[in-house]
Amino acid sequence: MAPTAPVYVLGVGLTRFIRPRGKVDYTELGFEACVKALLDAHISYDAVQRAVACYCYGDSTCGQRVLYQLGMTGIPVYNVNNNCATGSTGLALGRDMIGHGAAECVLVVGFEKMAPGSLQAFFQDRENPTGTTMRMMADTRGITNSPGAAQMFGNAGREYMERHGAEEADFAEIARVNHAHSTKNPYSQFQTEYTLAEILASPEIHAPLTKLQCCPTSDGGAAAVLCSQAFLDARPDLKSQAVLVAGQCMATDSPELFNRSAISLVGFDMTARAARAALAEARISSADIRLAEVHDCFSANELIALDALGLCEPGKAHEMVRAGDITHGGRVVVNPSGGLISKGHPLGASGIAQCAELVWQLRGWATNRLVPGVRAALQHNLGLGGAVVVTVYTRADGGVAEAVPDAEVAGRSGVGYNPAVVAKGFTAAEVERVRSKTARSAWALGDTEKKVLARF
Repeated sequence: MAPTAPVYVLGVGLTRFIRPRGKVDYTELGFEACVKALLDAHISYDAVQRAVACYCYGDSTCGQRVLYQLGMTGIPVYNVNNNCATGSTGLALGRDMIGHGAAECVLVVGFEKMAPGSLQAFFQDRENPTGTTMRMMADTRGITNSPGAAQMFGNAGREYMERHGAEEADFAEIARVNHAHSTKNPYSQFQTEYTLAEILASPEIHAPLTKLQCCPTSDGGAAAVLCSQAFLDARPDLKSQAVLVAGQCMATDSPELFNRSAISLVGFDMTARAARAALAEARISSADIRLAEVHDCFSANELIALDALGLCEPGKAHEMVRAGDITHGGRVVVNPSGGLISKGHPLGASGIAQCAELVWQLRGWATNRLVPGVRAALQHNLGLGGAVVVTVYTRADGGVAEAVPDAEVAGRSGVGYNPAVVAKGFTAAEVERVRSKTARSAWALGDTEKKVLARF
């Protein structure tokens, strides 16, 4: 059931996404993202009534460990783990809380400290949650020594080629576009532009996927402040930056998952259902979408998602790619952030980072990569196992995205610069502004603030 009251994104914050080398702990990543989001929302932690912490790799109650650094105000803290859809699951949970009257302001934070290399299962003494999915893949397409996720999404790409006539170059072109987009995103783990030939020539992981078509593992954090209409009305000076969650649907798999199709096995059905529901709630059609952040863990998944989301005619996603309709100047700008392929994929933070990009775009703050004139933006975040969240965002004032000069953004942002185009930090005085005034603990904070400030 959709929330009965409007919910807005009031503030967002990101860390740089970095290679997982164990140099930065999750306590620092979560703290940095939260401070930036609270500064952006122009509130302190005392205004937050509930919090959601999103991560996949960590022990229980990591959320409390991160949030106690801001304050120990006694609010409920929910820890969420939902595979690659973890961050957007947290956003959906926060929206439900506000939309149904359980809170006026919710802080959602995602963070991940990952291990280098492909994703691995940690518990070897019990059934893997995706075990039935993997057995279906083995029964229909076989198993190789490639990473399991690459096999699943690569097989889906092969099936799209077999059914609809896509070619290997179409998947590579998606990666080329996303890598090109990433050069404008200061938070991206990789910011290198590649030619189509270079992407095709990179080491094969699982055909049609080459290395440069696969997202990396990453360390990173992201946070968002969600609020109610009443909370926003009490702060009228912030209405120009508030972004409405106009439609949202979280869905899980149906029996179609096991219909022996490699495309179905990576969540095509649940993505299509979630997209229809989110667009219907927002009262727009897929034809109205000109800006999207799509879950491109692999280039094959972006191509398949374009189809499932209704952004192209059925079976024609590869034609959309060939026509240049996934980048600036085309029909839909997909992943202006660089997507997971280039920006990186710290699982708990990825969905919230997608949200941040679209918020900055709709505000007109992403001046170096802006998609102008946009009224609505779509977010797609998917996890095998499975879960998907599709969200539609619009400006609170119903207007269109227009570029705001960086100097003007610097005066509004709470950090003295435009955070959409510059990845910088904050000062000790700014940390003081957002930490709880009534229930803070120096013991809980420890040396985290000093470590974070030292990196800036």
